[in-house]
Amino acid sequence: MKAVVFHKPKDIRVETVEDPRIEESRDAILRVTSTAICGSDLHIYNGMIPQPTSMVIGHEFMGIVEEVGPGVKNLKRGDKVVVPFPISCGTCHFCNMQLPTHCENSNHNTYGPEGEILQAKGAGAALFGYTDLYGGYSGGQAELVRVPFADYGPRLVPEGFTDEQVLFLTDIFPTGWAAIDWAELKGGETVVVWGCGPVGVMAMKSAWLQGAGRVIGVDIQPYRLNIARNSANAEVINAAEVDAVEVIRQMTGGYGADVCVDAVGMEADRSVLDKALNVIQMEKGSMDALESCLSAVRRGGTVTVVGVYGSPYKFPLYKWFDKGIKMMGGQAWVHRYIDNLISLVQDGKVVLDDIITHNVPLSEASRMYDIFNKKQDNCMKVVLKP
Repeated sequence: MKAVVFHKPKDIRVETVEDPRIEESRDAILRVTSTAICGSDLHIYNGMIPQPTSMVIGHEFMGIVEEVGPGVKNLKRGDKVVVPFPISCGTCHFCNMQLPTHCENSNHNTYGPEGEILQAKGAGAALFGYTDLYGGYSGGQAELVRVPFADYGPRLVPEGFTDEQVLFLTDIFPTGWAAIDWAELKGGETVVVWGCGPVGVMAMKSAWLQGAGRVIGVDIQPYRLNIARNSANAEVINAAEVDAVEVIRQMTGGYGADVCVDAVGMEADRSVLDKALNVIQMEKGSMDALESCLSAVRRGGTVTVVGVYGSPYKFPLYKWFDKGIKMMGGQAWVHRYIDNLISLVQDGKVVLDDIITHNVPLSEASRMYDIFNKKQDNCMKVVLKP
């Protein structure tokens, strides 16, 4: 089959690789009909999260069931499904707590209690196509993909929906939803989302759906700010032109936002000096976006983090303590949310495909990674067609 293969940072190619096969009784083989490039894929592409050997990448995908193992009774050949990006068994201690990103049984290589992903037994549940640290499973930017625990993860696509209408149920919509769910809105809050990329815009859409009274997006790319304004009905702030924290305080009577969402993570835009300091401090990337959230949130407010961080940082503990900020972050609990989110799409309460800017054949993946990474051609979201 054809697949997108990571070889080393900035070196991604579409190549012919061996077809996947059923390996466990709860496996399924999926013929991929649509897959997307995620901002998290860029962490591998840019070497922020290490991958020492070649692997098929990609964790946002959907398709048609080709084959199922004997333990899969709820799917059959020909079913069209979307697949959550975490790989979870559905039966372990953490899955029973509806915490699928902490599944004990999917990441056999590095799973453990520590939370230090670069240490032995320190990482969480496996993720599709997301390095050996997270299970080493081949991803879905391919013509075919093996789906473990297929009786638990995949969800049937409602009749009459295109791939593009439901594809983002795999990751970015549940991730945006999680960012707001974790904030436990009571209704009427001012929510500021740092980062107007795909996840950030989905967080803005989710904020309205969960009762926010005001939604503000912050970014430095005009085209992303325009999409946030038009797709998520958000007020926007260009942090390249103004001090976003001060503007947010001005907009909120001097207090700050009730909720700030970090949808940027470690690949925030940095100056040359910042990059030099990161090297000296042995940090990968930056936590500038999180520090901005901690400054912009009001006292007693909430900060949630769905942007990825992959190394230790010097954290402003004093600020968190003095302001009494509630914090929550991590990978989204897709299995917990997805059925409700499918219903929102079915009921017409949310549109997901209006952020797609590039819909191209899988063969163009290498070129599109470069464009997406460089933020060229107003590239917001890329869908690949195998």
